[in-house]
Amino acid sequence: MATFGTDAIATEAPPNTGRPSRPLRILILGGTGFIGPQQVLYALSRGHTVTLFNRGQQKRHWPGKVEELIGDRDRGDLKSLRGRTWDVCIDNPTTLPVWVRDVGAALHGQIKQYLFISTVSVYADNATPDADESAPLAVYRGANPLAETQQSLRASGGELYGPLKAASEHEALRQFPGITTIVRPGLIAGPGDESDRFTYWPVRLSRGGEVLAPGDGSDPVQLIDVRDLAQWTIRLAESRTLGVFNATGPAHPLRMRMMLAGIAGALRLQPAITWVPARFLDEQHVEAWTDLPVWVPAAGSDPGFARRNITRALKAGLTFRSLASTSLDTLAWWHQQPPERRARMKAGLTSEREQAVLIAWKRSVQIGTYPGRPKARGA
Repeated sequence: MATFGTDAIATEAPPNTGRPSRPLRILILGGTGFIGPQQVLYALSRGHTVTLFNRGQQKRHWPGKVEELIGDRDRGDLKSLRGRTWDVCIDNPTTLPVWVRDVGAALHGQIKQYLFISTVSVYADNATPDADESAPLAVYRGANPLAETQQSLRASGGELYGPLKAASEHEALRQFPGITTIVRPGLIAGPGDESDRFTYWPVRLSRGGEVLAPGDGSDPVQLIDVRDLAQWTIRLAESRTLGVFNATGPAHPLRMRMMLAGIAGALRLQPAITWVPARFLDEQHVEAWTDLPVWVPAAGSDPGFARRNITRALKAGLTFRSLASTSLDTLAWWHQQPPERRARMKAGLTSEREQAVLIAWKRSVQIGTYPGRPKARGA
């Protein structure tokens, strides 16, 4: 099982994928957020030399030598990158095309591979189950994507996120022709996740009592452990694999009922699950993805949301640890957080709201608005 260091970063024995043929000089833009620390740990364990570039505001202790360069991409300050060479640059935090343009200018001729962490949100829609990387991308509708800022992105309420990520991909291909790798993760789970989206479910199940679950359990879900994603990006650099890849999982279809059963099994729980139809949840203004994380109803307007084709990534060596491992390590990380952090989750229903919806559901069944009767049952 995982161990946790001073920075509460989970580490686990990586899959047996062989040793790299040679050590790499790896530049990671960011490196202290969610994905980056796992990349650093894995790269160091594989004998690589790691350089981080960020604002220097989040200091971490590494089990090896890590060079840190200071700069601010929001201000266009990348002078510490100039005149240096690396085998690969991994760009984790970019949401703005201008950041890609600026790093392209700073690193021109200085790297052999540019690995851009994008998102499945770049797609124009989620209408087609099993859509692969060739599906149409979201189109930026503004005057100039290079003029967008962090402030305008925040002001859009998330509407610009996908289009700007797609525009950033286009800029990556323009700045680094012939040496670009684009990785499009889905929902990223695991220890260190500050969004609490997957975390909600192990925390909620461990709390006990009657658990509200969405739909009938048959809706598909996709997610990837941050460690699997991070380690795979390092292996893509080792093999200098280029191209575009959807990066979510698991390798075989997973449904909501299976996910909750897997989490409960890992935690050795037998929870009382009450499945509530999506239509009723909608009437109660319970939102998919935010109020009940991970879940998006397959029968709605996004039937392909949790059915992205990952065949290309699997062929390129993407591997997955068990759902049990992700669940246990995520819950252990959560319990290490300060009390004020654990006082209110950033995703999912509050206890009061969940109880109110369950009461409304049972009342609705009792008066015959919905057929059947309320039933609490295991996952």
